[in-house]
Amino acid sequence: MQVLSVTPEIFPLIKTGGLADVTGALPIALAGKGVAMRTLVPGYPVVMEAFKKKKAVYQYPLLQGGKASVHAVKIGELDLFVLDAPHLFDRQGGPYGTASGSDWPDNWRRFAALSQVGGDIAGGAISGYQPDIVHAHDWQSAMTLAYMRYGKAVGVPSLITVHNLAFQGQFGAGIFGELGLPGVAMQLDGVEYYGGVGFLKAGLQAAWAITTVSPTYAQEIRSPEFGMGLDGLINMRATDLHGIVNGIDVDIWNPATDKHLVANYSAETLEARGLNRKAVEDRFNLENDDSPIVCVVSRLTWQKGMDTLAAVVDGVVQRGARLAVLGSGDAGLEGSLLAAAARHRGRVGVVIGYDEALSHIMQGGCDAIIIPSRFEPCGLTQLYGLRYGCVPVVARTGGLADTIIDANEAALSAGVATGFQFAPNNGGALLHAIRRLVEAHARPAAWASIQRQGMKADVSWDKSAERYVELYRLLLSKRVA
Repeated sequence: MQVLSVTPEIFPLIKTGGLADVTGALPIALAGKGVAMRTLVPGYPVVMEAFKKKKAVYQYPLLQGGKASVHAVKIGELDLFVLDAPHLFDRQGGPYGTASGSDWPDNWRRFAALSQVGGDIAGGAISGYQPDIVHAHDWQSAMTLAYMRYGKAVGVPSLITVHNLAFQGQFGAGIFGELGLPGVAMQLDGVEYYGGVGFLKAGLQAAWAITTVSPTYAQEIRSPEFGMGLDGLINMRATDLHGIVNGIDVDIWNPATDKHLVANYSAETLEARGLNRKAVEDRFNLENDDSPIVCVVSRLTWQKGMDTLAAVVDGVVQRGARLAVLGSGDAGLEGSLLAAAARHRGRVGVVIGYDEALSHIMQGGCDAIIIPSRFEPCGLTQLYGLRYGCVPVVARTGGLADTIIDANEAALSAGVATGFQFAPNNGGALLHAIRRLVEAHARPAAWASIQRQGMKADVSWDKSAERYVELYRLLLSKRVA
């Protein structure tokens, strides 16, 4: 089965968040299940530098304002189509904006071009390659499905995965004339969205199937609270909506072999975590004692619930825990957490920024990790925590609710607890979870049971990849029918 994936990011080449982890891991997980996935990605500078031999398999004399070409390359285990369009993607800064953080004003044009190429490839533009299915990701590639719907690939099955419904790609109606779509597309059942053009909305409308990255999030986005204005459309497509939890790369995230750790360990040698714990204490200037270290590795934003945490840091310390924070984001939240670190020297430590190696050490040395998100489509951090015996403390929402078993009395008695859940956007509930955590940590046998149960959880891509294969087969059967 040939599947074309279209995405703005793919690990290890270009990454701003969990989307890249998914699009980089899924093709590898599918390879052993009879699915050959090729991925179309933009030719950002870092992507173009990753391969030397450049032989175009398709040329565009004019694509959204300039010449462009498509290159077929293999990088590591990934088969790629790279869209080389220097006028759109050869820029310094992030994939979506400048180094100062401002969005590129022509993002609509950049990702319309990516989507147009995706639609062309789906329609057979590249000699010798015809995908059976097209799989788009988020708003940046969602228009691929609109180009398919109104072009040669109308009969090719398609699906879109929504990694975060909050980011929708909404633009003014004035851009429609430059998209190269027929006039009929600018209607309510096409790309029109509140009088403008909605990239994600267009993909949701045109896709044969819609997936989100957890079953709970799939249900949450059907409500006005989480639907972000698209709940009406999503409810109309409810029979085509599927929630499939993400996995993680268990070779990269493996405490027994992780080269970032000071000491490697397994579920049978948890005592070796002590050396990693000491490294965390040193890096965050924390006192050395037996109290639990709870950590945060996150973007410091409203969605991630970091304002809820920042408001109760004093309470976290009062309940007997130490706190280590690694992240960056809203300046106000950064300032609030740094002020808390100044108030509680030795009990709270904050590092502003992102450090991949340090994030591994924190998972390998901290006792627990807090994820207080207001909404979380899937979340990967809690899966890393499970894998590393860093007990997740999570808001009861989205994929966090689906992947963590709360350490209530029944779960503890049955030996199945893997973490602690609490009500989202509720500082009191978060502090109650911290109190439960501190009490459990004071009982070494109970704490080790929670850690080992989490480390036993299957957080690999294997089951999730099977679910995608089943969905692909279902779509192919609809095409035949």
